[in-house]
Amino acid sequence: MHTLQLLAVALGLASLAGINLYLTVFASGLAIQQHWIDVSQTYPELVILGHPAIVIISGVLFFLQFFADKVPWVDSLWDTVHTVIRPVGGAFLAIRVLGNPDPVFDVVAALLAGGVTLMTHSVKAGTRLVVNHSPEPFSNIAVSLTEDAAVLGGLALVKYSIVHSDPWLLLSVFGTILLCIAYFGPKLFRAVRANAWLVWKKLSSPAADHVETELPATLPHELEIAFATVNPAREAIAWAVPCLSTSARNIPGNCFGYLVATKEPTPKLVFLAKRRFRHLAEELDLTTYKVAHEPKFLSENVVLYSLEKKPKYVFAFARSQRPLVKGIATSLRMRLGFLAPTPESVPAPAAPAGVA
Repeated sequence: MHTLQLLAVALGLASLAGINLYLTVFASGLAIQQHWIDVSQTYPELVILGHPAIVIISGVLFFLQFFADKVPWVDSLWDTVHTVIRPVGGAFLAIRVLGNPDPVFDVVAALLAGGVTLMTHSVKAGTRLVVNHSPEPFSNIAVSLTEDAAVLGGLALVKYSIVHSDPWLLLSVFGTILLCIAYFGPKLFRAVRANAWLVWKKLSSPAADHVETELPATLPHELEIAFATVNPAREAIAWAVPCLSTSARNIPGNCFGYLVATKEPTPKLVFLAKRRFRHLAEELDLTTYKVAHEPKFLSENVVLYSLEKKPKYVFAFARSQRPLVKGIATSLRMRLGFLAPTPESVPAPAAPAGVA
């Protein structure tokens, strides 16, 4: 039971260090220094956290992070710098909890705790990158305060486990959190990868409205077979443009793929993508749908919506592809019959009978 208790406290502190290392060290050290919790008998190696130098330094660093975490993109830069610092700090906290029973055990525990810290850090950093997609700062402030509250709540749970020598509640809570991270991790990874790609494209190639872009009409070889499953009549491709999907019916979010339109007489619109070991081919039923071009902070979006039915389809493109997106929107409007008639296309009114 004692070993299980040590493991629960060690992994609990390591998990919290991945969210906010400095707050974890500062709050733990302050509680030990002010005798809010006594660890001299159960975890004597943790007494060092109450040293005034450690409390002051961790408090100053937490003060800096408190404000850096509230500023869009500064928080992501801060998380990038701490990708190495937090796992090392989490491993150090775990080793201090476990003491020095065996060097081999120390190495194994450090690797395990460092991995747990890196996992929670990756979730925090990925969430911040996704939140930064919105230019307003209020979501960053809300997420930052929620993270700080979660760390303080987790430390209170660790304190309860230490005082009552009950590892099961701590292990069940943090185990559930880690299982949720493992389940939702792939979705978050796709979101982070998509947002990182959009950020990179925005920084490396600014948008340019004056560039004329012709819609491409070729598909990658690996997607041709998938396209054939929804195009049995072998209709010719009018254009095929790489894009990024958002979540909709039968279409996963943050998936890199191709938006493909076929030529007359029966034009189709298909989204193609490669997912893990299989291919996705989804034909979009656009009856009653309309098209909109929606510029965003990091992307240029093509929005397909209907007032009569769901879902709404949104496909994102890099900011530098604005001319391409305008061409796609125009093409889709023509196909769906929603282009406003031009003066040349409107027939002149018939002359009244008897008028030359």
